[in-house]
Amino acid sequence: MAFEGLSDRLEAAFKRLKSKGSLTESDVKDAMREVRLALLEADVNYKVAKDFTNKVTERAIGAQVMESLTPAQMVVKIVNEELIELMGGTRSRLAVAPHPPTVVMMCGLQGSGKTTHSTKIALMLKNQGHRPLLVACDVYRPAAIKQLQILGEKAGVPVFERGTENPVTIAKEAVKYAKDQGNDYVFLDTAGRLHVDEELMTELKNIKSEVHPHEILLVVDSMTGQDAVNVATSFNDALGIDGLVLTKLDGDTRGGAALSARAVTGKPIKFVGIGEKLGDLDYFHPDRMASRILGMGDVLSLIEKAEQALDEKEAARLEERLRKNKFDFNDLLAQFAQIRRLGSIKDTLSLIPGLGNKIKDTDIDEGVFDRTQAIIYSMTPKERENPDIINPSRKRRIAAGCGMNVEDVNKLLSQLKQMQKMFKQMNGKGARKKMRRYNQMTGGGGFPGFQ
Repeated sequence: MAFEGLSDRLEAAFKRLKSKGSLTESDVKDAMREVRLALLEADVNYKVAKDFTNKVTERAIGAQVMESLTPAQMVVKIVNEELIELMGGTRSRLAVAPHPPTVVMMCGLQGSGKTTHSTKIALMLKNQGHRPLLVACDVYRPAAIKQLQILGEKAGVPVFERGTENPVTIAKEAVKYAKDQGNDYVFLDTAGRLHVDEELMTELKNIKSEVHPHEILLVVDSMTGQDAVNVATSFNDALGIDGLVLTKLDGDTRGGAALSARAVTGKPIKFVGIGEKLGDLDYFHPDRMASRILGMGDVLSLIEKAEQALDEKEAARLEERLRKNKFDFNDLLAQFAQIRRLGSIKDTLSLIPGLGNKIKDTDIDEGVFDRTQAIIYSMTPKERENPDIINPSRKRRIAAGCGMNVEDVNKLLSQLKQMQKMFKQMNGKGARKKMRRYNQMTGGGGFPGFQ
């Protein structure tokens, strides 16, 4: 994940502070020197890193820290607050036009992910009840129009295109079309180049002056390093961008250049791409990202992730079956499906406070889900509903059917019995309250004792 190296270096710097009962001015300055090196190694712009550590040092050397019972914690608190400020302070929302449609102009270099992220944002809005329209304004890149049409079809979002006509004309006609069709958002997928040039900027300026977009978003590839700062500065000087969209934040990127782009342009990061799927897009929350960088987890993002992925009806159905002591392998399969919708188990666990840094080097075997499902799918419907009927000959057949050993089948049967026993104990006094607490803890999708 992005910022992993930065997180490691900051943790090391703070660890040295925590070993001291009290802090001197020299201790703070030494720690800030480590923090500055960590920021520079993470590709943060030199001036941005220097200004950041100067601010932290100025606050940390105050009497409030020196007299604190836990000065190291106070320094971490200050760094956290300054990181949040560096990344924008609060979440910045997409503009809303007083009279629809809201026109959003997507710009950036070729290969930055404009087309994909135009579709991702449109899909996010569609899922919120809006009626977005995608517009193919890139008439130069081979297959650009076709790519947008394919992505639009996958997302269920209509695409407006006029072949290789003048992009300014296409944008103007698209806005008129959106008004007639009742679309409340219009996303202009503009052309990019391999580098910033005058021809590109002239075209973008012409589109801007013709359709007067309510929002101009610059798509920045988080993997581009320090060049991201130069790109962001050039686009902002020429167009006056309103916000940034960071892509590939789930990849092996140091991430600092993205923070620098925000600091240098003064424009907020509005969205972050966190995967290749169309649904892999998040709003950017400076406070949550700062918390994750400092290894404090991100509980709010975890809750939102669970709310989107977990099925309330399925959770209610499970609660009823648990109350009646009827938990079987079909229920276990349903719980697996809910949990896997959350995405990578390791990424999900990293959002829990205190676990992020502890599990980053841990090899979590997510294949256990596949192996367990293979065993269950080798059972007959009757065996899944009534595991007690599975005798030695059935175990051998099940093991052969999934390519595993009888010992694996026995282990799974034993784990199911342990779970059934635990749920039975929960059905005593105050069962409903306990069950609700269990569902809150696991999102309705936990399976205690399962390994």
